[in-house]
Amino acid sequence: MTKKFFVTTPIYYVNDVPHIGHACTTIAADILARSHRQRGEEVFFLTGTDEHGAKIAQAAEKEGLSPLEFCDKIAPQFEENWKKLDISYDYFIRTTNPEHEKVVQALILKIKENGYIYDATYKGWYCVGCEAFKTPDELVDGKCVEHPNKDLEWYEEKNWFLNLRKVIADNPTVFEKLAYSFPENKRNEMLGKIKIMENDVSISRANVKWGIPIPWDTEQTVYVWFDALINYYSATRFVDGKAEFWPADVHLVGKGINWFHSVIWQGMLLAAGIDIPKKVFAHSHYNTAGQKMSKSLGNVIAPFELVNKFGVDATRYMIAKSFPENDDSDITWEKLTETYNADLANNLGNLVSRLAALAEGLEIDKKEIKISIEYLEKIDNFALPSACEWVFKNYIDPINQKLNEVKPWKLEANDPVRITFLKESIGNLLIATHHLKPIMPNAAKDIIEHFERKIEKKQTPVFARI
Repeated sequence: MTKKFFVTTPIYYVNDVPHIGHACTTIAADILARSHRQRGEEVFFLTGTDEHGAKIAQAAEKEGLSPLEFCDKIAPQFEENWKKLDISYDYFIRTTNPEHEKVVQALILKIKENGYIYDATYKGWYCVGCEAFKTPDELVDGKCVEHPNKDLEWYEEKNWFLNLRKVIADNPTVFEKLAYSFPENKRNEMLGKIKIMENDVSISRANVKWGIPIPWDTEQTVYVWFDALINYYSATRFVDGKAEFWPADVHLVGKGINWFHSVIWQGMLLAAGIDIPKKVFAHSHYNTAGQKMSKSLGNVIAPFELVNKFGVDATRYMIAKSFPENDDSDITWEKLTETYNADLANNLGNLVSRLAALAEGLEIDKKEIKISIEYLEKIDNFALPSACEWVFKNYIDPINQKLNEVKPWKLEANDPVRITFLKESIGNLLIATHHLKPIMPNAAKDIIEHFERKIEKKQTPVFARI
């Protein structure tokens, strides 16, 4: 049987339009999905939008729209941006989908039947920006670190709770190690939070009407994070032919929502008697010029701005090259332009142009190309900057270096040394290009099609210097 592989991005909250942080996660997941397709596997790549909760209701009210009208306006913008970035998702889920809502209610009912839900009164500070209650250790100067410009709100209401402490106690082998949580520094953060956790998790809201009703208590709605997390599972229940993909192979998320994915989501699934995902990878964030990106600071970079300046494939490459796998990554327009010129225009693009001109009329033997295991391990572990560097170090840079040493342009067209060198160089270029295909699918396709036959005098893919 063909191996199945299931990768997800977070589903993005539709209170705002897509930005480079969304693009970072989605492009990285797309690279992984394309890589597994390249290996001959059957892939299910899921992304989508999170559309319930107080924050959405507030944003809709400001625009004079109903919550659903607001969601219908914003959700397509994510789909359009992902098309511009050539994201090869298989299904785009929206949490306002009635089929998703049915699965949410069924799963919560199952958790209750299994004895892991109880009612109690909750008191605490709530961040509407995160749609989450905050503990004192999560605050800096009384503010949420993710939304320092927003005031916290004090909530005191009767809710339904997931008895997360009991789930953890009942599943010690899972929560003592969190073996599925990566990278190690993020896993250690979650293990530390588990040790000091004092409260269970509210799964409902009493005064938030824009949400999925609690099945046994229609006066309350499902807490938006519980609703959202279930999308990963619900899609495999109602999208045709996807049931066998569960459990997910990889949930790719930003570090700000790691607690929800590495602890709460696993607790929900275990409480419902459902297999947990194989891997959760929480990457770090983008900063710009040393500051966190935010609308209020005016330093947010939109995906379409990158595409307009650099093109789709170059944008994807630069996201991969700067991907914040472990620590926060600082990006600016200047740094992006520098990477573009150094790696793509001056290096890869120049090499393709030179080889195409020198090899005009040459017949290239098409050979089977195997992708390096070392390279695949980098892709699988989201070591994307290292993966990009590996291709250039092992193939692109050596070809350029030898090209300048051999100087084939000084040799006659029929000189065996020239012909042998060009065939070897083009062969290595094709190996490099096949490795880069998940990162730059269109540029790679064009290069491969140009060189895997008799080379004609025509325009070749070139990254022009900016």
